Amino acid sequence: MKRLGLGLVAVALCVVATRPAMAQAVGHLRYGVSAGVLLPMGDYGASGTGDKMGFVAGVGATYWLPVGSIGVRGDLSYSQTSHDGTSGNTKIMGGMASVVYALNPASAPARIMITGGVGMFNVKESVTSASQTKVGFGGGAAVAFKMGTGSTRLVLGSRFTSVSTATKLTFLPITVGLTFRK
Repeated sequence: MKRLGLGLVAVALCVVATRPAMAQAVGHLRYGVSAGVLLPMGDYGASGTGDKMGFVAGVGATYWLPVGSIGVRGDLSYSQTSHDGTSGNTKIMGGMASVVYALNPASAPARIMITGGVGMFNVKESVTSASQTKVGFGGGAAVAFKMGTGSTRLVLGSRFTSVSTATKLTFLPITVGLTFRK
């Protein structure tokens, strides 16, 4: 719970710090879709007892504040992995709220971003039909490439995620997606 509180304080400080600039300018919204592979880590990916590589798909939106380098992002995702050595699978559905910081301007041909956030994830294991919804934390990076002269971007990204289940479920999604400016 301390991490959740610290994450919320960080988001609030970012919003308050940019408040005077918001009165003069308007930010913009980018939204998009992504898909890729999910790499189980730790006990979740242990050979013979964990899960094998699976897939992940999601949607998300980032509101870039008027200052241009800081954004607030929301993601929804669904992933599935298969058990290693036995039949069955693990399904993870969740959402995450994050703060995004761009290391270079939006006008750059490739925009590098780092992100960190907190979310809620439902983890369902098929063999026992056990299901639990827990808090998760994540941090990662992405690169958004401009496509032509339009506002579409190709985004390659990854975010290490840890969900606070009994066995501490950790995974690394590696995704490719498209974003559009509203």
